[in-house]
Amino acid sequence: MLKRWIGLCPSARFGNDDTVGMNMAEEKIFFDSEGLKIEGLLEDLSGEKGVVVTHPHPLYGGEMRNNVVEAIIQAYRANGYSTLRFNFRGVGKSEGSYDDGRGEQEDVGAALKLLSGRGKRSIDLAGYSFGAWVNALGLEKFEQAQRVIMVSPPVSFVDFSFLEHSPRIKLVICGTMDEIAEYKTVEKMLPKWNEQAVFRVIQGADHFYSGYEEELKLIIQEFLDKSD
Repeated sequence: MLKRWIGLCPSARFGNDDTVGMNMAEEKIFFDSEGLKIEGLLEDLSGEKGVVVTHPHPLYGGEMRNNVVEAIIQAYRANGYSTLRFNFRGVGKSEGSYDDGRGEQEDVGAALKLLSGRGKRSIDLAGYSFGAWVNALGLEKFEQAQRVIMVSPPVSFVDFSFLEHSPRIKLVICGTMDEIAEYKTVEKMLPKWNEQAVFRVIQGADHFYSGYEEELKLIIQEFLDKSD
């Protein structure tokens, strides 16, 4: 199963040009996290709505120019949200090294602080795979995040027993063929997280959502249309 969680290798998917996978409206930025420079892509729109999006596992090719991260970004952009995605420490041009979810929580906190400092008062926190796990680990201290969106929380790969009830967990998405985030396991855990959260399952999608990006985007847009 470990070999299945390899993510999409950035060098294989996007080549060496770090502008590929970047929307031209996004600005390349660096922000500070515990003295480390963290690389990000920011699209700062007018208004108070924003979202921070976190990427899959750094040790298996996960980074911010990922197909699922991009689908999430597109859904939020279409609904008028400012968007911030970034590379966790040790990934791409971000300084530091992998920290097994500990330092990565600080990176998330710094990203939320950045959006808040730009006047965003309604901030969502969306994460995919490893990113969803990191967001869950630090949820109690991520006070700026008003809502949490999880795409394929890797419950079949890492322990989620720590996650207690939170009304901020609003939407969870899985695929029926996902062995890393088995949807039936997520469905059993969801009442503990938030019994009122929306749970959507994409038929035929595995952990990588190749060919299912549009359906994923539409699910998120539908959620935003109904809840904003």
